[in-house]
Amino acid sequence: MARIIDGKAIAERLAADLSGQVRQFALRTGDAPGLAVVLVGHDPASTVYVNRKIARTREVGMRSIEHRLPADTSEAALLALIAQLNADPAVHGILVQLPLPRQIRSDQVLNGIDPAKDVDGFHPVNVGRLSSGTGGLVPCTPLGCMLLLETVVDDFRGLKAVVIGKSNIVGKPVALLLLERECTVTVTHILTRNLPEIVRGADIVVVAAGSPGLVRGDWVKPGAVVIDVGINRITDGEGRPRLVGDAVASELGHAGAITPVPGGVGPMTIACLLANTMKAAAMRSPDVGAMA
Repeated sequence: MARIIDGKAIAERLAADLSGQVRQFALRTGDAPGLAVVLVGHDPASTVYVNRKIARTREVGMRSIEHRLPADTSEAALLALIAQLNADPAVHGILVQLPLPRQIRSDQVLNGIDPAKDVDGFHPVNVGRLSSGTGGLVPCTPLGCMLLLETVVDDFRGLKAVVIGKSNIVGKPVALLLLERECTVTVTHILTRNLPEIVRGADIVVVAAGSPGLVRGDWVKPGAVVIDVGINRITDGEGRPRLVGDAVASELGHAGAITPVPGGVGPMTIACLLANTMKAAAMRSPDVGAMA
C-alpha cells in the first residue's frame, strides 16, 4: 500500500519549530513578527480561510493585524492601506485575501505590496527571484509541496517530475522548485495531449488542475510519489458534500506515497505562510538574520 504523507502532522511540527523561532525573535528584538491580513468583503469561504490563518498566526506567537474592509472598498483605498502597511515597521508580512471584488484589480494590489513583505510570494520581484534561483519569498502551496516531498524523497537529482497545472500560484512555481532540486520537469495541463502517457513516466506527480478525479490509478507507475493539490467540493451519490482531490486515491495503492485530501497539502499552505512571515521578519532585522 502507498504511504500516506500526513500533511497535518508535518504542518504541526513546522508550527512548533516556528513557535521557538518566534520566541527567540521576540527576545532579541522586543516584539514578535507581525502578519497583516486584509479581507475585502464577506465571501464565506474567504472569511473561513482568513479566520483560520489568524488563529494559526496567534498559536505560534506572532501578532495578527486584521483589516476587514467592506465589499464596496475602492481600489485606491485598498492601495492606500497597503502603502501604510508597507511603511509600518511592526508589519513584517502582508497578505491580501483573494479573490477581490470586481472593482479592484488583483494584479495592481499584489504589485503594490512591498516584495520583502509579500508572504504569499506573488509579487513579480519574488516570481523573478524564484525563476532565477536568487532567493525571495516562495509561494506557500508550492513550498508546502516541496516540504512534503522531502519527507519521502531522499535524492531528487535526475528524477522525472510531471506537474499537471500551469497556474502562477502552484503549477509554475512548483515546477521551478523541482528544477532547483535537479529534477527533470515536464509541465502539463488538462489540455495536454497524451497526458496519461506522460504521467506514467513520472517518479513524482504534482497535480494541481482543479479537476476532481483527473488522475486515475493506471496513470501512475508503481512507486511514484503523488502530491495532490486539488481541493474540490462534490456531492456524493446520497447528496452529501465532500472534499476530493484531483487524483483518485482509492486507485493509488501501488504508488510509493500519496497526499490525502483533505489533510495533505492544505495544512501546509498556512504553515508555510507563517514560515514566510518568520523569514521576512528575520530578513528585516539584521541582528537575527541568521534565522531566515
